[in-house]
Amino acid sequence: MSHPPVDQRGAWRALKDHAASMGQRHLRELFAEHQGRYSTFTRHAAGLTLDLSKQRWSEQTLDMLLDLARDAKVPEAVHRLLAGERVNRSEDRPALHTALRLPADARLEVEGQDLVASVHATLDRMEDMVERFHAGQWRGATGKPIRDVVNLGVGGSDLGPLMVTHALADYRPDDVHRVDVHFASTMDGSQLADYLARLNPETTLFVLSSKSFTTIDTLSNARTARDWLKARLLGGARQEGVDESLVMRQHFIGVSASPEKMAEWGIAPAHQLEFWEWVGGRYSLWGAIGLPIALVVGMANFRGLLAGAHAMDRHFHEAPLADNLPVLLALAGIWNVNFLDIRAHSILPYDGRLEYFAAYLEQLEMESNGKSVTNDGEPVGYSTCPVLWGQLGPNAQHAFYQLLHQGTQAVECDFIAPRVRYDDVADPATRDHLMGQHRLTLANCFAQSRALMLGDAAVADDGPRPGHRRYRGNQPSSTLLLDRLTPQTLGALVALYEHKVFVQATIWDINPFDQWGVELGKTLAGETQRILRREAGLEGMDDSTRGLIEAVWAAEPQADA
Repeated sequence: MSHPPVDQRGAWRALKDHAASMGQRHLRELFAEHQGRYSTFTRHAAGLTLDLSKQRWSEQTLDMLLDLARDAKVPEAVHRLLAGERVNRSEDRPALHTALRLPADARLEVEGQDLVASVHATLDRMEDMVERFHAGQWRGATGKPIRDVVNLGVGGSDLGPLMVTHALADYRPDDVHRVDVHFASTMDGSQLADYLARLNPETTLFVLSSKSFTTIDTLSNARTARDWLKARLLGGARQEGVDESLVMRQHFIGVSASPEKMAEWGIAPAHQLEFWEWVGGRYSLWGAIGLPIALVVGMANFRGLLAGAHAMDRHFHEAPLADNLPVLLALAGIWNVNFLDIRAHSILPYDGRLEYFAAYLEQLEMESNGKSVTNDGEPVGYSTCPVLWGQLGPNAQHAFYQLLHQGTQAVECDFIAPRVRYDDVADPATRDHLMGQHRLTLANCFAQSRALMLGDAAVADDGPRPGHRRYRGNQPSSTLLLDRLTPQTLGALVALYEHKVFVQATIWDINPFDQWGVELGKTLAGETQRILRREAGLEGMDDSTRGLIEAVWAAEPQADA
């Protein structure tokens, strides 16, 4: 049975009509008319508080958006996702990142496989590895304990672990052998070259993280790392008993859905961790891709991260739509993008530990929902994912907030901060200073969202203002407060945004679990690389690409005659 296009359904058309009048209302009017907006539009779950009162909507708007969610069958879609049905239609498979954080006593059988058992077998294998590192028992080829681990991955194999290890650095256990974790993702080798200049090959191990184990960025870095280790551990005054197989076994761990390719590359089967085809790369930090996280914070805190995400999964599944944090956050985005024509979204954490959170969400949201065809392959007639970017809020205030306050383009903002920080610092004087700095940070967070909302009305009237000092306000925002930044609340926060993406994709009738758009660039890059190596001709190249290639050739040193 065919359904009318999304933008032709009754709930969508009703919202279009509603937006024609509602879109002209200023937030300061909405607050003046409704003194209890905070309590009306604020919800709590899993250690998070979500304040949506600064969105440019009314109770009627939200009711109509909830009708839209029902019309799009969001509750049924949530059930299909969590039950392991094949929601990734273009690749005909489930999207079961939520299974990675199910507790051990849960049961989820999908197509005859007990997923929970296999997930926890991998977690147990990870735990054994982590314990060996933290006990100083994982030794390099020359017998010295590993002290530095370099994660070689890109996209989801880099952004998630990088974001979480930075966010949870305070949770590093202090009673274990210290292992420092580093990340190299760029194919140009600049990050890796810096590490190789500073690290000791005898005490360095590399984690190769690639779902397919064919990602050229990662394998290029991996080959460089392998040759570096061999040159230094096998060349010159090589030690007795150190051979190539020992170097490969003790200095490499592989994480992939392709054990055959890992083994072919030289990674010992005992040092391989399983990754499943039903987990998208940008949804993968919860499993073996999270090994760098566990190496930094310990396995107990890694399991706490999973528990926080699972708490949000349960809330997503069980809470009514009107109280459901992922649903409400998604609907705010739908209202802004599709009905208020706000196509830009900024993520603004007010906590230095969340420095990489915006970069993580850039991939999660734009790779997932940056789509222009429906699940049936038809062109969409409406906007989908907005352009998303961000930075630490205190720094961004001195960078791009000028555009937010006085630019010509409306931008939706997400402000994120912990309610409490530094109250556990032992020294009283230091604690008072640091807690004062946290209050200063929160003051800036709340003041900026208020200024974006009210504009000039946020300050006492001091007479007419020249145009360059006018603030129009009326910029919508959401504020997310974490009780504290812990493994549990960070897990819930990430899962919140994952589910927000899914709800929006369901309403837009697009697939958030594939990324075919990145494949064309990979194909053309391979072709262009062969030309740059002079292994193929320039025939068929456009004039610009031809000129750029010839400019590179002209700059290359000529081989000796």
